[in-house]
Amino acid sequence: MQDSPVLLAVDGNSLVHRSFHSQAGTGLRSADGRPLWAIRGLLTQLVAAAERICPTAIVVGFDDPLASHRRTRWPQYKASRTEKLHTLISQLDGAAEVLRSMGIVVVVPDGLEADDVLASAARFAPQAGARTVIMTSDRDSFALIDEHTRVLRIINGGVDASPLLTPDLLGLMLGIRPEQYCDYAALRGDPSDNLPGVRGVGAKTAARLLATMGSAAAVFDDLAAGGARVRAAVGSAAANRLAQPEARLAWELNCQVMRMHNDLELGLDLTGGPGVLPLDPAAVGAAFRAHQLTWTTPAALQFLAYQDPPQRPAEHAWSTSSGSGRPAGAVRHPAGFDGRAGGATRTAAEHGRPAGRRFGKLAKHASQPQDAAVQLSLFD
Repeated sequence: MQDSPVLLAVDGNSLVHRSFHSQAGTGLRSADGRPLWAIRGLLTQLVAAAERICPTAIVVGFDDPLASHRRTRWPQYKASRTEKLHTLISQLDGAAEVLRSMGIVVVVPDGLEADDVLASAARFAPQAGARTVIMTSDRDSFALIDEHTRVLRIINGGVDASPLLTPDLLGLMLGIRPEQYCDYAALRGDPSDNLPGVRGVGAKTAARLLATMGSAAAVFDDLAAGGARVRAAVGSAAANRLAQPEARLAWELNCQVMRMHNDLELGLDLTGGPGVLPLDPAAVGAAFRAHQLTWTTPAALQFLAYQDPPQRPAEHAWSTSSGSGRPAGAVRHPAGFDGRAGGATRTAAEHGRPAGRRFGKLAKHASQPQDAAVQLSLFD
């Protein structure tokens, strides 16, 4: 499985929203006045992710801006959110348009959301003999993590500073397994989506309950039978709150609303066609230059279109002169990439991909024993 194709599934909505707020101070617009800053942020993060992940194909999901099956069925869902600013709406539309112009697959499912696209990608990839890296700034996709799926959770500091979450790392972070995340979120609630949790149950209590009982259903079944195990786990006061009828109703409602659709048609064929790298260099260059990403364009051409990288000083390229004993062009995933050792160094030529620009900057440190000893990979 080491050389299995990797599908990069991107949460377009969350990343455009994040860039819209974090880059709003620039106020950058096109010559005809169109706002560009959030689209620029998305494009820059996409290049950084392609450099880090080396995906075989890319699919980007966006929410349907016109309809929502969830809001129709549950009017309270996201009811507390304010109306989107026109400058955000135009950039969400513009982001989808520019991604399509580069040849990336963009999915805007009728009445559904980007999360449903990510869930469908995570289901599709193993069926195609591939694995998935989900790129998002939200937590909802934590439930999708398994042996075939990782989540690149974008936090402050961008792609390079963001963790690539595995089942083990999620356990260290939250104290739960990925298959327990839906119960965890439903118990805790999600204020950003206007979904109150079970009264008195926060993140720590939810994690303790799931560690002890395995599932929320087992928690409520135990309470119906007297609640001895629940009381032992979280105390009588919390058990009494959980035993109230409205507690189970809140959990059940949240589970229904949070459940993701995983059966969407993505229009992907990992052997070739739309979304599969390399993309057309002319289309990539045009898109990045149109968004005034002059300094990012060479990297975009390198990691999205596999165009020859620009000339760089010797210390920025892998070479045997570094003392590492690795062939020129070998890609080494940096420490913190996955949190587990065991991946092999591989040359770019073996994958038909360019040598990593950022990875290449690590060459000057490669002679250090601790660097040479740690080889990290996505899934192994």
